[in-house]
Amino acid sequence: MNRPMMHLVDPHTGESDPAEIQRVFQSQLATSLAWRQSTIAERIARLKRLRTAMMARREDFYAAFLKDYRKPSAEVEATEFMPVLDEIRHTIGHLKKWAQPKRVWPTMATAFTSSWIEYQPRGRVLIVAPWNFPLNLCFGPLVSALAAGNTAILKPSEMTPAVSTVMAEVIAEVFAANEVALFEGSLPTSQVLLDLPFDHIFFTGSPAVGKVVMAAAARHLTSVTLELGGKSPVIVDETADIKLAAEALLWGKFTNCGQICVAPDHVYVQASVKDRFVAAAREVIAERFGATPEAQRQSTSFARVINQRHTQRIAGLLSDAQDKGAKVLAGGEVDVAGCYIAPTLLEQVPASAAIMQDEIFGPVLPILTYTQLDEVVAQINAQPKPLALYVFSTNKARTRNLIERTSSGGVAINHCVLHYAHGNLPFGGVNNSGIGSAHGEFGFKAFSHERAVLKSGPVLMARMFFPPYTGLKQKLIRWTVDSLRLPSIF
Repeated sequence: MNRPMMHLVDPHTGESDPAEIQRVFQSQLATSLAWRQSTIAERIARLKRLRTAMMARREDFYAAFLKDYRKPSAEVEATEFMPVLDEIRHTIGHLKKWAQPKRVWPTMATAFTSSWIEYQPRGRVLIVAPWNFPLNLCFGPLVSALAAGNTAILKPSEMTPAVSTVMAEVIAEVFAANEVALFEGSLPTSQVLLDLPFDHIFFTGSPAVGKVVMAAAARHLTSVTLELGGKSPVIVDETADIKLAAEALLWGKFTNCGQICVAPDHVYVQASVKDRFVAAAREVIAERFGATPEAQRQSTSFARVINQRHTQRIAGLLSDAQDKGAKVLAGGEVDVAGCYIAPTLLEQVPASAAIMQDEIFGPVLPILTYTQLDEVVAQINAQPKPLALYVFSTNKARTRNLIERTSSGGVAINHCVLHYAHGNLPFGGVNNSGIGSAHGEFGFKAFSHERAVLKSGPVLMARMFFPPYTGLKQKLIRWTVDSLRLPSIF
């Protein structure tokens, strides 16, 4: 099978050629200017070609994910293919409406004018994707970028080389380099890319690296969308459906081996239902991954940690928590060489444990007991704002109160993670967990400049503000300012 030409990577360093990066970036300028006038049909055609090429390599992606971190093919379908394909489908169905100029009413100060908002491509954009969902979080933003009419350079993570290779082949097959290009490499390649004056940067990763990206963007006054993370808390109160809570939470926690930016990080369980929740959680683990440690280790439904370094990091968090008094309720087995950590539940985890300070990003779930909900709210508000908050309760008033008293990128009630898949909701963080939103129309707007256009009518009301300021003009201006205290009629 013939493969398209790829951008060469130095076999000794694993980095892309800086000169080639610069050449491709410069070549995209003319394309980005031409694509400002691209039609909706042309943009949709690009999305369809991407979809076709991606689906043609389905089996290759299965093999690549298995090689990189033993990700089950069912999870490849559900967490990699499905979000991208749904984004393409949703975008194709709504792009014409999203891109339509939006008429706006005049205000009192702009009477006798007509105005509208046009959506213009930002131009040349950079998409930096992480390793935990390498296909989803690279091609997903690309769908929005293409829908908005931009050219793009993609930088996937060096931690998933097999998946990156297949993605690079797909991109090279569908697009010329002056349209969309993918460059592989690690920190040196990222630094070369971040030194370039892109028109927009879409980054998904940790808050720490997000700060580096934002600082680099500031040098060129480049706009950014930052999809970060944080310690997303869960509250399970005494009115919750405990079985449902355990099933949903452990799906969100152990899918992809817990390596999900919106994964439940820790759960606050009301003391009166804590034992029931733990029992239900243990049953879920046994049903999904096996009833014994060996069965869980052999399960083909449980992915691995991305590499030994991250396995060691999570193992260190687990060990530190146990040293400080935490007790293992389920799991706890670690094999650093095999990048394996069992699905693990902890209790009696002290606040001083590192696992309560750092984002876990792995298959370990601390279960904390509470009696007073005010204390839980105070603890959540004392931490940086998380990417998600999960509430399991059938008490509507209490749920509403929790939403009003806390801040997070998103909220899911009696479920978790699923809000990420909702194409009509903005997905994004707040402050430490991110800047800006993605998905659907929100992703289209992230990669678009909302350009204000005003057209004056035949009556030039602004003349009253032109010098010289005669007595009559002063009276008219004063009357106009005073009238602004009245309710708006527009």
